Amino acid sequence: MADQVNSLEELGAVASDAPVAETVVEPREPMRDALGRAYATGKRKDAVARVWIKPGSGKVVVNGKEMNKYFARPVLQMILRQPFQVAGVEDQFDVVATVKGGGLSGQAGAVKHGVSKALQLYDPSLRGALKAAGFLTRDSRVVERKKFGKRKARRSFQFSKR
Repeated sequence: MADQVNSLEELGAVASDAPVAETVVEPREPMRDALGRAYATGKRKDAVARVWIKPGSGKVVVNGKEMNKYFARPVLQMILRQPFQVAGVEDQFDVVATVKGGGLSGQAGAVKHGVSKALQLYDPSLRGALKAAGFLTRDSRVVERKKFGKRKARRSFQFSKR
């Protein structure tokens, strides 16, 4: 028994004396195109948004319309502003987005996801705040498909005894 303890101590000593491989974490580099814009794709439900951001006055254009015209509901406008508020860069970037598919709520979520990804590509120092807020994670919840023999995805037809 004492021999086993000694050999274990020796193994522990060998393991602790072994050189530790140092991992060098390289800082992320900004990814911008020739025009100084950052591009990202955002998704939510069935909506897909292509988003470009560049330094500017905070103007947001979605499918060729102003944000106030395209997303008329204040809740949807608030969703679009969230990434800028969390990152602390309100009214510093112009956004141009094209969105396809889904409804307005899903499209607002897709643009938010795209803006968050584009912000962290433009300025990698913002990644921590955006990731902590959960804006870089794609919300994978989608509508459940309808099954055969059912009225909807889970709802059955009305039961009739006679």
